[in-house]
Amino acid sequence: MLCLSLLVLVVDNSVLNLAIPALMADLGASPADIQWIIDAYILVFAGLLLTAGSLSDRYGRKRFLIIGLVLFGGASLLAVLVTEPWHLIGVRALMGVGGSFLMPSTLSILITVFDEEERRKAIAAWSTVAMVGVIGGPTLGGFLLEHYWWGSIFLLNVPVAVVAIIAAVALMPESRGPARRLDPLGVLLSTLGMTALVYAVISAPGAGWTSTGTLVAAAVAVLALGAFVLWELRSSHPMLPLGLFRERNFSGASFSVMLMSFGTGALLLMLTQYLQFVLGYGPMQAGLALLPYAAAAVVFNGVSAGLGRRVSNRTLIIAGFVVMALGFGALALMTADTGYGMLVVGLLLMGIGGGLGGPAAYATLMGAVPPEHAGVGSALNDTVQQTGMALSVAVLGSVLVGVYTSAMPADAPAAARESIAVAHQLGDRGLAEAANEAFVSAMSLGSWAGVAFTLAAAVLAFTVLRTIRPAAAGPASGADPDLVKAGG
Repeated sequence: MLCLSLLVLVVDNSVLNLAIPALMADLGASPADIQWIIDAYILVFAGLLLTAGSLSDRYGRKRFLIIGLVLFGGASLLAVLVTEPWHLIGVRALMGVGGSFLMPSTLSILITVFDEEERRKAIAAWSTVAMVGVIGGPTLGGFLLEHYWWGSIFLLNVPVAVVAIIAAVALMPESRGPARRLDPLGVLLSTLGMTALVYAVISAPGAGWTSTGTLVAAAVAVLALGAFVLWELRSSHPMLPLGLFRERNFSGASFSVMLMSFGTGALLLMLTQYLQFVLGYGPMQAGLALLPYAAAAVVFNGVSAGLGRRVSNRTLIIAGFVVMALGFGALALMTADTGYGMLVVGLLLMGIGGGLGGPAAYATLMGAVPPEHAGVGSALNDTVQQTGMALSVAVLGSVLVGVYTSAMPADAPAAARESIAVAHQLGDRGLAEAANEAFVSAMSLGSWAGVAFTLAAAVLAFTVLRTIRPAAAGPASGADPDLVKAGG
């Protein structure tokens, strides 16, 4: 049931980009409308994550999971009825509210409901669903868009949400932390700060890093998040116990995941364009071409769960990130004429590394969180990943676009020097080949960035995380036995 809940989020987010041409044609959406259709969800989702996680600890994680499913499924149903772009922007914002309630609850319930013996397997299954959804989403979305109208990608969410709600009501026990007072000021400051931060990050590539809007949003983010930290340190009932960061396994896993997410976010977006434009694959074929990554991740998620009984999480995280770096290295050596073979090698290595290191990183991070803060701890894990991915797309994405533009012929049309899609649409074979070369040059730089940041994540894990051998733990244990020792 938790996997179904996660799947509905991951698939929805991974297929929307494929529907952009249909949305522009059928709804008359402008490029600015499309950007807001995508960003409205991200803004609301990221802005409310910490608040939703904290409230789920107080009022019940199962309750918030069901509320999130109702909101997400209901908004998905509304999406098929919209007739104007601004309608869909509003619906996507409502889906962001549902997602922010839903996402932290999946991992926090998993941590609190399963005992230590089953927890590693459950986390491996949770991670597997996330990876399969990212790859399977474009494949399924491509099929739906080739055979039906754009609304089918939203309608797909509804039956999955209904089944997940029924399963939650019938099968899932409620869990919550000890009763404690609300922290209204913490809620306000965290929501304002995270929303402003994400707005600054997603608007900077288009508006410019020194534009008024970006600078104002960044200033609001710094002030609000700074005030949030100061308030949480002074509050007798903080919504986010900042003392978690004094626990080496929590902080080490958090920042390792952020570094890895930053290194991979922009490149993974480029892979779908590489397949469609450089290799000439259709949307569905491009999705299928990424399946080796998902298959390797599924297999090695299971391997990681088994190895976790005999070796430490620290060892698995380091090994996983190093193997991921090797995968990025394989992608960095590709040229416009390399073809699919080298890409498969890179995808397999990345899947193996992610399968080994991902569940161990989640187990380490969540194992360091006291059970009463499982919801906000899960939300913090999601926030770390979202921030890393958003920064990657904004910062690395801007750098890679600059590399592509500078590698294009100076006499190429301006629009073609900014987008490989435009270069292919113009019908000039020479220009398309030049665009392919420029794009692969940019992707190679992005791959080397992936190598650097995943290795940095491995070094951070090696330096910060404690090496404690696995030990048996009973169902009452609130934390991974590797992580019971607090503070250092």
